[in-house]
Amino acid sequence: MSGKRCNSDEDTMNGESSKRKKSIRIWVDGCFDMVHFGHANALRQAKQMGDYLVVGVHSDEEIMKHKGPPVFSQEERYKMVRAIKWVDEVVENAPYVTTLETLDTYNCDFCVHGDDITTTSDGTDTYHLVKAAERYKECKRTVGISTTDLVGRMLLVTKSHHERDETKGPNKNDLKEVGLSQDGRSPYTGTKQFVPTTKRIAQFSEGHEPKPNDKIVYVAGAFDLFHVGHLDFLEKASQYGDYLIVGIHSDPVVNRYKGSNYPIMNLHERVLSVLTNKYVSEVIIGAPYTVTMQMINDFKIDVVCHGMTPILPDVDGSDPYEIPKEIGIFHRIDSSNDLTSDMIVQRIIRNKFLFEERNKKKEAKEVYIENMIRKQ
Repeated sequence: MSGKRCNSDEDTMNGESSKRKKSIRIWVDGCFDMVHFGHANALRQAKQMGDYLVVGVHSDEEIMKHKGPPVFSQEERYKMVRAIKWVDEVVENAPYVTTLETLDTYNCDFCVHGDDITTTSDGTDTYHLVKAAERYKECKRTVGISTTDLVGRMLLVTKSHHERDETKGPNKNDLKEVGLSQDGRSPYTGTKQFVPTTKRIAQFSEGHEPKPNDKIVYVAGAFDLFHVGHLDFLEKASQYGDYLIVGIHSDPVVNRYKGSNYPIMNLHERVLSVLTNKYVSEVIIGAPYTVTMQMINDFKIDVVCHGMTPILPDVDGSDPYEIPKEIGIFHRIDSSNDLTSDMIVQRIIRNKFLFEERNKKKEAKEVYIENMIRKQ
């Protein structure tokens, strides 16, 4: 009898130990259209709730049915989400309504979503099933950034016809109208200003220094509307060394070589977008346009890379990569992806009416649901 009790106690202890060591698997799903740092911040928060993060990404067909046309194709969106450093696994063509069957299929303990509202085309809460089963948790939505907001900013660009003249830039009054219904303003996806903090940048940063023998690679650019073209370039650049530093040009610098309506995203938004990428080790905020010898020495840069896009001269007419070329550390990278921020804007222009209607319907639905919640 005593022997059996001893084995039973041991089994119980082993069982408790097994439970303590059990990996907590988390499910997050969404459209992840124009994947931005708001999406990534939700994934970061979700990952902190457990050990392994599974992300379901909806298909183009599902998004078109429930929200309207996506800006990025499903293949582009799958690839972008896979490159976010907090993501462990991506499930393609995830169902729009999250079910218990989906959680069980991927062995996920619970689902995480932001504290905004997501509904189907008929107004049904897409998380009602997992909420009822108490397998749902919320994270804080990043205020001031959304796909709807970014689409709105790009639609403003079309109204000024990409003028380089500062006096013909976007009308500030138009900014208030983009994506808004006549009945109110959505608390979730209306056009707002993102307010950066050092805390947010620290949360996104890896925070580790290069090792003594690491080969350090440097690239620089605007990285506006961070997309798969940028992603493919950074992946190729990371293969040139062990530690990838990305210089992000300031808004005035980007404005100089891109035109008066650019960048679409401000400096801190672009910094956070790049920091979400798993290939990036460090970011220089407001990096100088010209790569100097002092900069190369200060950051111990071994390789400087640039893509196949044209290299525009600095304000004094000089080649910004003259020194890296002279000392033999400059390389051109062909990422085999010619997508640019301009091309994304052109996608919006081609479907201008559809995207404007999508924004208005989405915000009107969110305002209605929010008002109903307040009345309860």
